[in-house]
Amino acid sequence: MSATVVIVDDAVFMRNILRAIIKDKGYTVVAEAASGIEAMRTLHDHNPDIVILDIILPDVNGLDLLDSILKVRPQTKVVICSSIGQEQIIKKALDHGAKAFIQKPFTPEKVLAALGSLEA
Repeated sequence: MSATVVIVDDAVFMRNILRAIIKDKGYTVVAEAASGIEAMRTLHDHNPDIVILDIILPDVNGLDLLDSILKVRPQTKVVICSSIGQEQIIKKALDHGAKAFIQKPFTPEKVLAALGSLEA
């Protein structure tokens, strides 16, 4: 069975790009969300193995959402995917429990490398 993924990003085009890359590699995208509220509802409905999470969302900071996700689903592997790439933000995300960080703009290879690191 392939790993299940939820993509959380407020930009539709970004969700479309990520979905195409992920599905092409055999992962199953079970849901998408454009906000923190949608993301938490989706977690309860689908219990994904992996969440790909943007930091900038319309209703919540993605790092705060990361904390909430791991509180209710500690086994979920969260990958941050953001254009905010300052070292302190990356470190904070990893310190808060993110398993990987993908810098936007990204290549398919970077996305797949981040997902591959979750299996190691």
